[in-house]
Amino acid sequence: MKTLLAATTMAAFLLANAAHAAGDDVKTVESDAAFADVASGIENAIVNRGFKVDYHGLIGDMLKRTATDVDAGKALYKDAEFFTFCSAVVSRKVMEGEIGDIAYCPYVVFAYEPAETPGKVTVGFRMLPAGGERDAVNTLLSDIIKDAADGM
Repeated sequence: MKTLLAATTMAAFLLANAAHAAGDDVKTVESDAAFADVASGIENAIVNRGFKVDYHGLIGDMLKRTATDVDAGKALYKDAEFFTFCSAVVSRKVMEGEIGDIAYCPYVVFAYEPAETPGKVTVGFRMLPAGGERDAVNTLLSDIIKDAADGM
């Protein structure tokens, strides 16, 4: 069990740090707003567009809770969360263009506040490859993170 927990935690750590390593495939914006306001803003931006949040992950809490189990060297986040959602209409258009684009569903929007630099919240998403209906998804996700960062 401890090995599985360590592997899960390491996978979460790698995914959380992928935004830094991923480069051009991750779009982020920063906000000076309180983390709770940005996280609430993500949920509102999704729901206000008529979508339903499928899952709200508290990755920061999980990393804090498991830090001693994996002999963590330092705190990574003051807080970190992600939200997943999908849209039958949007996703169908994307998948009709390329059936393998099921790989991008559900859409994930994340926010984090680094432990080392509190007060700066990053909000973002992994961009779909450019082209066709994928561009509409990238625009939608860009609008969501902008609204969340602006506190709307």
